[in-house]
Amino acid sequence: MSSITSTAASGLNAAQLRLSGSAHNIANANTPGFTRQETRLKAAPDQGGVQAQAAPASAPGVALEAETVEQIAAAHAFKAHALVLRSADAALGTLLDVRA
Repeated sequence: MSSITSTAASGLNAAQLRLSGSAHNIANANTPGFTRQETRLKAAPDQGGVQAQAAPASAPGVALEAETVEQIAAAHAFKAHALVLRSADAALGTLLDVRA
């Protein structure tokens, strides 16, 4: 897999984890003793892209407005990474057409 596609794929996975974590937080906001989850992102320079990990948040409580913003931002990130994959696929197809 090229570095462009591996970077975009890791971004897709990170955005999906962010969306899942935020949905989990919203669904359990009123559960007694619930600890909010957060997604921690870390650069993966050797592989390209990002590593994402779900972890318990350090502060208790769920702010629904913050979770809504998180979902919107993660959805936009997902769409952006999907567009990168689509563009890379189109560029590869064009390159193959030229060389054939």
